[in-house]
Order: sequence, then structure tokens, then C-alpha cells
Amino acid sequence: MPVMRNIDGRAIAKTIAAEVTAAAAKLTADGVTPTLAVVVPTDDEATAWYVRSIERTAAKVGVRCRTERLTDPTAESLTALLDTLSADDSVHGVICQTPLPDGLTLADVGSHIAVDKDVDGANPAGLGRLAAGLPTFAPATAAAVLEILRREETPLTGRHAVVIGRSTVVGKPAALLLLAENATVTVCHSRTEDLAAVCARADVLVAAVGRARMVTGDFVKPGAVVVDVGTNPTDDGGLVGDVDAESAADVASALTPVPGGVGPVTTMLLMRHTVQAAGG
Repeated sequence: MPVMRNIDGRAIAKTIAAEVTAAAAKLTADGVTPTLAVVVPTDDEATAWYVRSIERTAAKVGVRCRTERLTDPTAESLTALLDTLSADDSVHGVICQTPLPDGLTLADVGSHIAVDKDVDGANPAGLGRLAAGLPTFAPATAAAVLEILRREETPLTGRHAVVIGRSTVVGKPAALLLLAENATVTVCHSRTEDLAAVCARADVLVAAVGRARMVTGDFVKPGAVVVDVGTNPTDDGGLVGDVDAESAADVASALTPVPGGVGPVTTMLLMRHTVQAAGG
């Protein structure tokens, strides 16, 4: 078997960045500045780090980033702000960070983001549109999985894809996107019997379970392409994925590393979605 290759998410993101920058510049020249509103209802440091990353990326590609920070928000004040931003014609994309105030779920928050500005697929109506094959913005992380597979020219039609994880943020939308590409899709979760054996039949394996290094080499079919969505913090301040890269490397043909795989593409797709929402 050929030596496994690491899929370079940063290089893919750089290519997308050039496309987004050109589209944003054209819109700006026509008098429309693509604008992304980022609502931050928490002082969580990890969230703050991610928001800074979004702000830096937006500046690089010509997207205006409008960060709205709330101090000790209530459910009412947060949803009211989302309603206001959804109605603001100068704002083209709206996302809301977590953790959320007590009493609010991601679905509650998402329902206050207009579908045409919901660039991270938080509104449950967007998931319904995705299932029905109607135009909508898929959650950026799930969209990043498909973007990577397309850029890597990974065959999907007729192939067996397995997604580990059934969240509405990654697992379910990723499965729907794979299905739309004519893959045969299996969704696994914590109740799946003989999980490793099910995964080992996959030509494409997407790990989005949120458990560090859970997916070992015996989960991987020889020659499979593995997309690791996991971002699990380590004691030394680093990140590891859901895949045990060392053991998977002996079996897989390709793997997205953590960090440097899905993450950079996800952030760049938020920018692309915002530009598209602005008419680009």
C-alpha cells in the first residue's frame, strides 16, 4: 500500500481564500461590503481565541467582521440581538458563539437567525432544507468535510461513507452532504454495535465523535480516506483529533491532520458563505 498522505487543510484554505478575496473585492467595488456579524455571549477564552481567528481571516479576504459582545446576557437579550442583526440590511451573515446563557439551546438561538444569513447552518430550518435538497448554507464544519473531499478529488459516487457522530452541527449535515454526492452513507454513534467493524467497511470515514484518538487503525479500511473533525484539547495546550493518527497511518491512504486539516477550511468557508450571502 502507498504511504499515507496528510491532507493539507491550510493549503486548501489558501486556495479558497484567493477565490473569496476576488469575489469580495468585486462586491465592494459594486458598493456592497460583505459583512459578518459574530455574536459573542460569553467570556470563555477558547471562544475568544476562535473569534480572533475569524476576525483575522475576515480582514485578509475583505469581509467586514462586526463582533457583538454581550456581558451577562439573558436569553431575551441574546435572541433580540440576533433578531435585530437578521433584519439589518447591512449585515449579510450572522453567527452566534457558545457557550450560551442558561435556558438556551443552539436550536433556540439558530431559530432567531434568518435562513438567508445563517452562514453556519444554525437554524433548524436550514437542516430541513439540506435534507430536502434545497439551497441553504450547511454548517461550515460539515461543508468543510465535503470541500476537502472535492479538492482531493476523492470519488464519492457509489462509495461507502461512514460518519461517526450524529450532531446537527457536523454528523447529520455531513451525512446529508455525502448523500447528495451519491455516496452510500452510514451514520454511527455511541449505541452502534461493533463500531470498529462498521467503520472498517468505509471507503470514506468521517470522525466527528469528540473523543480524543478514539478511532484507531482497526476502524479503518485499507486505502480509506479519513477526515478527522475532532478538536480535543490536551494537557499541554495542544489539540488532537478523534483519530489516532499513528495507527491510522498504517492503513489509510489519506488523513486530515489535527491541527491543520478541517479547521482552516471551516473558517474560510464561513467567509465564502458570507460573500455568497452578500450576492457574490
